[in-house]
Amino acid sequence: MRMDRQFEIAATQLIDTGKQLSAKGLVPATSGNFSIKLPSHDLAITISDVDKGNFQMQDIMRTDRNGESYDQRIPSTETLLHIQIYNRFPDANAVLHVHSLNSTVLSQISMPHITLENYELLKVFPGIKTHDTQINVPVFENNQWMASLAKLVDEYMDKDTGIFAYLIAGHGLYIWDHTIQHTLIQIETLEDLFSCELLKMRTA
Repeated sequence: MRMDRQFEIAATQLIDTGKQLSAKGLVPATSGNFSIKLPSHDLAITISDVDKGNFQMQDIMRTDRNGESYDQRIPSTETLLHIQIYNRFPDANAVLHVHSLNSTVLSQISMPHITLENYELLKVFPGIKTHDTQINVPVFENNQWMASLAKLVDEYMDKDTGIFAYLIAGHGLYIWDHTIQHTLIQIETLEDLFSCELLKMRTA
């Protein structure tokens, strides 16, 4: 494994992130995948089939900007979805994918998007200055062919340039930002808003 200080820092951040998200129940079993873009544009990314709450340094690997491994290990099967985001958004330096209960349930009953409006917490997201607004989080049908799914997402982003997160039906949330800390804040925000939406549905 290629190891340098920048990779070590990124891997440590991903390990800490896995523990935080696992403690909140957002990455059950071995679900979820995370990555950080290094200054070289290589990726530090999680390998497949690992409990994110028990990450070790060997569970983070390095790929080139196209997702090609530098060793014999296999990165997350969804690496192409990370690459699509980094190619589309040059300022994105972290991508997190979680399988939370709220996002998974909502993604199955709210296609083609989840509408969030009139929430004060919406001001967490870039460019939003007031609660008096509305955002749509798109939902894409699940697909085991990652190249096909990445292409579908990319084509959607041609039309919706303000997207900062999306859901895959029955699968969970993808979200990104310029730092992993900001990405975690946005996950927490969306999880709270998704919970509000589910509660409104139950009490309607």
